[in-house]
Amino acid sequence: MAANVESMFYVRETPWHGLGTRVNEAPASKEALTAAGLDWRVLQEPIYTETEELISGYKANVRDCDRQVLGVVTDRYKVIQNTEAFAFTDSLLGEGVRYETAGSLLGGRKVWLLAHMPHEYIISGERISPYLLFSNAHDGSGAVRIALTPVRVVCNNTLNLALSTAKRSWSMMHTGDIKGKIKEAEDTLFRAESYMDELGKEFENLRTKKLTDKKVMEYIEILLPIEDGSTPQQVRNMKRLREDMKIRYFDAPDLRHVGKNAYRFVNAVSDFATHAQPLRKTANYRENLFLRTVEGNPLIDRAYQMVNAA
Repeated sequence: MAANVESMFYVRETPWHGLGTRVNEAPASKEALTAAGLDWRVLQEPIYTETEELISGYKANVRDCDRQVLGVVTDRYKVIQNTEAFAFTDSLLGEGVRYETAGSLLGGRKVWLLAHMPHEYIISGERISPYLLFSNAHDGSGAVRIALTPVRVVCNNTLNLALSTAKRSWSMMHTGDIKGKIKEAEDTLFRAESYMDELGKEFENLRTKKLTDKKVMEYIEILLPIEDGSTPQQVRNMKRLREDMKIRYFDAPDLRHVGKNAYRFVNAVSDFATHAQPLRKTANYRENLFLRTVEGNPLIDRAYQMVNAA
């Protein structure tokens, strides 16, 4: 497991991010909380100097199970407990929601949960499964983020494109009217159907954009550039990555029926971004791959923007 992953589970087959401990059945929220090692609360406690003087305006977020200090925050910071995150997602997705994965990073400073949304979609003849990702930081370093992540079922690729016509993510700070902000999040995420509809329209549009083999190779070179001053080893490494992406476009069995078009290219880049082995496999590379499902993968977004601009 990646060095910064404290606890995590996943259901049945190893997911695209490759993190966690396997369980046989997707659990409901109560069981998921335990399986993910998230059955603890965050307490807010005053902070004192070594001479026992109160430091006003700040508090320490402390995990109740082991007294781990998760972060120092201002008095305005309001805790969203792990149980509240699951309750929010249960409420949003309705009765019977099951969790595909959940876990803790950096000793509890960051947590997330990933739930399969109740409906699958057939878009351009492809099965697309949407997932809801809820991530939270208990250390004061970031906002609560909630994102829709569509996954192409046949090859387990994320297709979380940054569309200009529909939002797929929302965030809120740990200050102000938290209940009101959560209600706002519900109102936003109930538009997931709109995002999926727009994604379907965009896929159909991408299918109409024909690409020559020469143009595909130009795009690959733009996405994976060889910088001036690169060493011979760096040149070889980049050429290897380019060859990998090329194979995913020209030779992938699941894309042969698609035709040579922008939709095929975006899927090939998505496959590369989701599954290709990096040049240097750091201890946290899978964890970072997973976390990019929140913000979106910049390589996929750039490929999408390039073919759209053509």
